[in-house]
Amino acid sequence: YLMNAQGEDVVAGIRTPEPIETLEKVNPAAYKQLVDIRHILEQHYKDMQDLEFTIQEGTLYILQTRSGKRTVFSWLRSQVDMVEEGLISKEEAVSRVPAGEFGKLFAPVLDSKYISDKGVDIITKGLNASPGGASGKAYFTAAKAEEMAAEGHDVILVRNETSPEDIGGMAVAKGIVTARGGMTSHAAVVARGMGCPCVSGAHEIVINEEKKFLTVGDVTIKEGEYIALDGFTGEVYAGEVPVKASEIVQVLHGQMKEEESQLFGFYKKFMSYVQEIKRMAVYTNADTPQDARMAILFGAEGIGLCRTEHMFFGEGRILPMRRMILAGNTIEREKALDQLLPMQRGDFEGIYEALAGRPATIRLLDPPLHEFLPNDHTSRHELALQMRIPVEELSQKISALHEFNPMLGFRGCRLGIIYPEILRMQVRAIIEAAINVKRKGIRVLPEIMVPLVGNYKEFLYTKKIILEVIEAIFAEQKMEIEYKIGTMIEVPRAALTADEIAPNAEFFSFGTNDLTQMACGFSRDDSASFLGPYVNDPDKGFYDYDPFETMDFNGVGKLVRIASDLGRKANPDLVLGICGEHGGDPKTIEFFNEVGLDYVSCSPFRVPIARLAAAQAVIKQK
Repeated sequence: YLMNAQGEDVVAGIRTPEPIETLEKVNPAAYKQLVDIRHILEQHYKDMQDLEFTIQEGTLYILQTRSGKRTVFSWLRSQVDMVEEGLISKEEAVSRVPAGEFGKLFAPVLDSKYISDKGVDIITKGLNASPGGASGKAYFTAAKAEEMAAEGHDVILVRNETSPEDIGGMAVAKGIVTARGGMTSHAAVVARGMGCPCVSGAHEIVINEEKKFLTVGDVTIKEGEYIALDGFTGEVYAGEVPVKASEIVQVLHGQMKEEESQLFGFYKKFMSYVQEIKRMAVYTNADTPQDARMAILFGAEGIGLCRTEHMFFGEGRILPMRRMILAGNTIEREKALDQLLPMQRGDFEGIYEALAGRPATIRLLDPPLHEFLPNDHTSRHELALQMRIPVEELSQKISALHEFNPMLGFRGCRLGIIYPEILRMQVRAIIEAAINVKRKGIRVLPEIMVPLVGNYKEFLYTKKIILEVIEAIFAEQKMEIEYKIGTMIEVPRAALTADEIAPNAEFFSFGTNDLTQMACGFSRDDSASFLGPYVNDPDKGFYDYDPFETMDFNGVGKLVRIASDLGRKANPDLVLGICGEHGGDPKTIEFFNEVGLDYVSCSPFRVPIARLAAAQAVIKQK
């Protein structure tokens, strides 16, 4: 409030207002009356109020009241307070908090005061692909990012676009910026899964990887110079900006005591309301024990997607993986797979132990094999030396694997059908790891998921091999475990013939990223160049939302509904879930709840958002 002033003086910001509490000393009677009226209005509207008032010659006048605008932090506190006071029900509290804003509770933030005080410049703006603020030194290759991070530097990985080969650099980066790609590009999906701030599709950035600098207009950032990014807004800054961590994440990591964070107390209470109300389970997409543990702290009830391919990019693994891919015969391939088996088995043991009895849905190898091979001449030369073959011979082998449309090519279940030795190795790793962990007294629930099935015969063929391997292991180990075998529904034909697949499957998991690509005919990595006008242009507006963020309910959603209905009719015990990026989108989660899915799965840092959205869906559909 301001003395001897009007509302315009407050709004104009010419003078600094006094804290409202000091009014009690200046005019105790008016202050008490204001507090009493505020209480009456909150009781009536059952919401936090934004009051405008004036005091003239000692008389208080209320000029206006409306529901107050607030941050997600204020939403959380106000709703918990009103439930505790008996003003509103738990359902009302849960329904009011905006699920789309909920992720801001967990992300680090750039120091906005520092930005304004120091005049830090925005150099470009892209897509706000993964929330949070990050600041560090810019590096343009994953290898250099890993090297500098190992020396203790904060690193921002800046790429034209990322691929699975960059996973090491992405894992150590404080933030990721890409010049190309949309909200469901590789960089965006992996960054959200890691809880790493990311700006994608910043198309004004031009990277000169050879000379190690980037330009945006007349601004040049050299390798090793500081940049900062805001994953909430998509803004990229030149220079270093301090970053502040989320209190909730600090408490969950044990870096702050629970009683020291008032925010965490409100969060914990609010999420207890959510857990009471929601129907669908919320799982996580996690490829490492660290991801699994983080997701469990956020309330995940299991893993809905463990992508085995990311494991092969680890230290000491990529060479045997490449040997396997480039092998000239089955004997050479099996020799390389024998090297990979103990590594993959160890990975699964770590994940099972982290889950402590919760289910783990493990997807068999899915991407096209060329993604594991080097693209540039230098890396190919190094690989040729390691494999002791001429560079020309290596290049010929890599060229032979080239596909014009790899996402619809030799990948998914097709890999295990043509090279069953790959399938056998993975199943052996999954089951042997489960038995090893069970021997430690920990319950395990592996669920083997076959990717890219389009024909029920593909699934039956693959399942037969899986069962043969499992039975052999049970005989060798003289121990059995619980397990399930199911498939991803990501090919439109699989959705339309779900009644043929379902009798032999224990679960369906909708892979909505690829289902959207194939149903809409959009590449999720290339569509950013035209999807903007498709969604935002008032003269066009072909889609209400980006179909890779919020499901295209009339098209892709219809496929999900058809597959669910056909599948459940053919197999009433069929478990239905979803593991695409849509599993963390509140609007799409509402649709999944209405269709009757049993669970959604999303990246660890989106688990609380999905839990809230699942509860809100129940309330809306009552």
